[in-house]
Amino acid sequence: MNTPRLVNQVIQPQTVIEGAGVRLRRSFAPGHDNLFDPFLLFDHFAFNDPREGPLQGFPTHPHRGIETVTYMLEGNVRHRDSLGNVGVIGPGDVQWMTSGRGILHEEMPRRSANGLVNGFQLWVNLPAAQKMGRPRYQEVNAATIPAVEDSGALVRLVAGEYQGIHGPVTDIAAHPLYMDVTLRPGAQVRLATEAGHTVIAYVFEGQGWFGIDAAGQGQSIQAVRMLTFADGDYVHVRAGDDSPVRFMLMAGSPFNEEIYPYGPFVMNTREEIIQTLNELRAGTFVDDKMIPA
Repeated sequence: MNTPRLVNQVIQPQTVIEGAGVRLRRSFAPGHDNLFDPFLLFDHFAFNDPREGPLQGFPTHPHRGIETVTYMLEGNVRHRDSLGNVGVIGPGDVQWMTSGRGILHEEMPRRSANGLVNGFQLWVNLPAAQKMGRPRYQEVNAATIPAVEDSGALVRLVAGEYQGIHGPVTDIAAHPLYMDVTLRPGAQVRLATEAGHTVIAYVFEGQGWFGIDAAGQGQSIQAVRMLTFADGDYVHVRAGDDSPVRFMLMAGSPFNEEIYPYGPFVMNTREEIIQTLNELRAGTFVDDKMIPA
């Protein structure tokens, strides 16, 4: 690790409404400019304000051409889909869904005993050659996610490698690194990243110094913020002297392909989106051969 990654951009998440009236903090969403290739969207969802009224969710909706990654902090999300899959994603659990050629699913949150729901959804692009592939799930129980502790740093590794340990999510085209990092006050960590990969971090608790360079200088970041980083071999982070810091770190190999996003679909051309909408209208969006008998 020779070249530190410096902070390139600081993004303040914006409140948006999705699903059946769900309030989200959205850091970025799919765009034709594809600025975060291979990442398409990052949302932080929480239902912790009684003034928001009854708990809402995400009724049945389609996806094609992307992977959706749900990571829960508190509460749970019950899901089911057009292929017959049913399950619950609880605290610390991860669902990495590859939508491929098409899937219809719903995600309905439930509060914890403390009355809270808190988690993230990340969308990862698929390369053109895999956009019409077979849908699949990688559902990871919290107990199977390795947690590495070192000098005041705790790293929960969902995908990728850290200190010779590999995360349980595998065989993803973007070769991602996806980790949940907590630093005690004054602790620091260096996280190796592949040169040329896109690297982003979502700071959701506390305060720390990010993008520390060889001279020990970094940028002070207070939650809640999304960060992008310049190219390099590693990200160096130090928690504040009086505050812990917790963040999600994501890295992946860009596909460098044109994309055409439209709602829950991300394809490569407008014609592919038109085809998708035509299949939805005709009832052929989901391949019957993939539905269990």
